[in-house]
Amino acid sequence: MSFDYEALVLFLALFALYSPVAALSSYLPYVRPFSHPQQLRMAAGLAVNVVVFVLLAIWVGEPLLELLGLSTAALTATGGIALILAAVPLMRGTTPESTAPEVEPVSPRSVLFTPLTFPLTVGGTTFAFGVAAAADVGGVTGRLWLSLAAVTYALVTGLTLYLSGHVERRISAAAAAILDRIAGILLTSIAVVLLVNGFTDLVRAAW
Repeated sequence: MSFDYEALVLFLALFALYSPVAALSSYLPYVRPFSHPQQLRMAAGLAVNVVVFVLLAIWVGEPLLELLGLSTAALTATGGIALILAAVPLMRGTTPESTAPEVEPVSPRSVLFTPLTFPLTVGGTTFAFGVAAAADVGGVTGRLWLSLAAVTYALVTGLTLYLSGHVERRISAAAAAILDRIAGILLTSIAVVLLVNGFTDLVRAAW
């Protein structure tokens, strides 16, 4: 298979795993406290974080995991735990924004890495895709093509976060509260899936 085909396969796999429509609704509660310029910086920051994460998987993923004694299953389970901590308050309507509207919003950096980047946008499965694709193409040329796919994927995630800001500004407070609850349910469901998949893979590896 050609390198450009492998790159296309990686991009489509990451795109399908990410699901921009679902991700956009999941981002809404986290972009709401911030102004449009801040949301724009968050979108750029997310794209940078994602491309670095996927490039690490492509270029040094396998030896890095071996060096740290980690597995993609452990990363997946950790992502599930991190996401559950953020999602349950949303589902219950007990976030700071819902209980104390007068409180000034915190810095965008406080949510950019966790949970926006990890695990909402990338996680253990994303890393595993990068490692597997790099193993398939082998050489430097193939990895450069995969890197192009990683950059394209990162741009999609940044654009999705940016669009979520536009959607957030066009809905009423009542609709936003309902969407927060729905996002909380969706995020909690994703977190449970991540936990189950991660722990299942860990148990299989142990046996």
